[in-house]
Amino acid sequence: MRISSVLVANRGEIARRVFRTCRDLGIATVAVHSDADAEAPFVAEADRAVRLPGDAPADTYLRGDLIVAAAKAAGADAIHPGYGFLSENADFARQVVAAGLTWIGPDPDTIEQMGSKIRAKEIMKAAGVPVLEVDPDTAKPDDFPLLVKASAGGGGRGMRVVTDPADLSAELTGAAAEARSSFGDDTVFVEPYLPGARHVEVQVMADRHGTVWVVGDRDCSIQRRHQKVVEEAPAPNLSAAARTTLHAAARSAAEAVDYVGAGTVEFLVDGDRVFFLEMNTRLQVEHPVTEEVFGVDLVAAQLAVAEGESLGAEPTDAFGHAVEVRLYAEDPADDWAPQTGTLRAFDVPLTSGVRVDSAVETGSTVGIHYDAMIAKVIAHGADRRDALRRLTAALSRSRVHGLVTNRDLLLAILADEDFVAERLSTRLLDDRLAAWTAPATDDRTVRVAALVAAAAQATAASTGGRVLSRIPTAFRNVASQPRVRTYALHGHDDVEVRYLGTRDGLVPVDLEGVTIRAAAADRVALTVDGVDETYDVAVSPEAVDVDGPRGSFSFVPVPVFVDPADVVAEGSLLAPMPASVVRVAVTEGQAVSAGDVVVVLEAMKMQHTITAPTDGVVTQLGATEGAQVESGAVLALIEAEGAES
Repeated sequence: MRISSVLVANRGEIARRVFRTCRDLGIATVAVHSDADAEAPFVAEADRAVRLPGDAPADTYLRGDLIVAAAKAAGADAIHPGYGFLSENADFARQVVAAGLTWIGPDPDTIEQMGSKIRAKEIMKAAGVPVLEVDPDTAKPDDFPLLVKASAGGGGRGMRVVTDPADLSAELTGAAAEARSSFGDDTVFVEPYLPGARHVEVQVMADRHGTVWVVGDRDCSIQRRHQKVVEEAPAPNLSAAARTTLHAAARSAAEAVDYVGAGTVEFLVDGDRVFFLEMNTRLQVEHPVTEEVFGVDLVAAQLAVAEGESLGAEPTDAFGHAVEVRLYAEDPADDWAPQTGTLRAFDVPLTSGVRVDSAVETGSTVGIHYDAMIAKVIAHGADRRDALRRLTAALSRSRVHGLVTNRDLLLAILADEDFVAERLSTRLLDDRLAAWTAPATDDRTVRVAALVAAAAQATAASTGGRVLSRIPTAFRNVASQPRVRTYALHGHDDVEVRYLGTRDGLVPVDLEGVTIRAAAADRVALTVDGVDETYDVAVSPEAVDVDGPRGSFSFVPVPVFVDPADVVAEGSLLAPMPASVVRVAVTEGQAVSAGDVVVVLEAMKMQHTITAPTDGVVTQLGATEGAQVESGAVLALIEAEGAES
């Protein structure tokens, strides 16, 4: 049968990705969206859109009945699940088929077999593929460290590393809660944790005519909290023996369950040893690197298989190397705290070999309900060195303002000596985190960029005024003292800028070797140590964004006077991000010890535990279970022991 209209049962960048191929093939598109996503770019790009009332995934993107009804209402005859949410839910696939719609994915029975990581391991073990397993009920101290994983999902949700046997029970409970929130299934299992191994996966594609493709391999070893950050194809520095084993095992896995559609078989690789991890019965987030290297469109192949067509000859002509990084709205230096708010600017230059699959645009709002990834940036080159150089340049020249992101971390990874030398493991990010999150910009560079911000802000204020707009910027008849502006810059101490306003323009103070050649509200030209530099600037009420040869900066003006309402009491525990309160572990008047759990928050499908910073007493409690809190909200007030009342 021919597909005429596809509903994507998902959101963000994967919805846009599927829509792009559908448009190329002349297939109509339908989006479903929560209330929080009503103005999201993927909704605007679809030919039709259907609202799913509510915000939380459990009320929207995890409601298979509502999605099937939306497809019927919008005239779609097929459903593509994307990844995450219901993409590996066999019951949802059955709902789609029972409704007379085409399911763009594996058969429901296959999803059930391989979607359960526990069942998948049993199948692989029976097929002779080495697996990692341990029974948590009989685990011995020598078995640790262990890894707790969600049976029904992926993406790091519900994963916990356990090093102390005494913590296993609590971590099983916490992992189950995250799994339930993300996938609607709280089943978890345990396996040995091999921190020094590599995470390598193999792309497979199969049709109903007996054809099984093995479309190369990918390295996904750079991970934070077991969620991939950098992926590349082909997997570098892999022995011929390991690669042969990987591809053969992936083919066996697909054939063992009569696989149909796109799938990924994931492994841990330790030297020449290969251990099966799981099979993801869907398209992977990192599929673009395989597409770039093999010159295939995996979504188009999915659609062809769903229509009953034969795949034809297996792609074998690989060219070059591709690397993908995931750009997250999060703060790696602050325990990966997810960030929310509005993007004042989002622009990644699309130079040769660079591809961007994004969930956002300039003006998009990133909320608390969904994953923190806002875009994938992919670079393809003749070899790995070429791809890394193209990707580094694209990230360096990007304009991303309004939210703290992991861009600086990504640039640090791409420049890391071990990463460049292909010495990869799943432990590398944890081992290098302190260095990768340290401020990469020296004090003088920050002061030069702050001078640019001050010059643009001063010019905007003077030229935008209704009176005296022809007076030189910051001009004074008697320049007794320089003008002073102070800015907050994430990851740095406050920056103070001093300058004079003269008839000939602005003159910096205490910044030797720097002159301001020209200043406008949106562009500032400097000469720094004899070299001319030009910066683009955007001045807004909340920040001054600066982009130029020295990097990208968002300066927040520090007011001269502090509003008393903004001062919080000593001992206040503040919400680090907008979130939902899922648990309040204390009551007012309760004595607590340093490290005791006070409140558990959930944002972007991840749980965050707020603990007592010191021994003391809870004298005020501002959080209630089920409530939504804004960033900076006072969750509790703890009076330290010995404090004067």
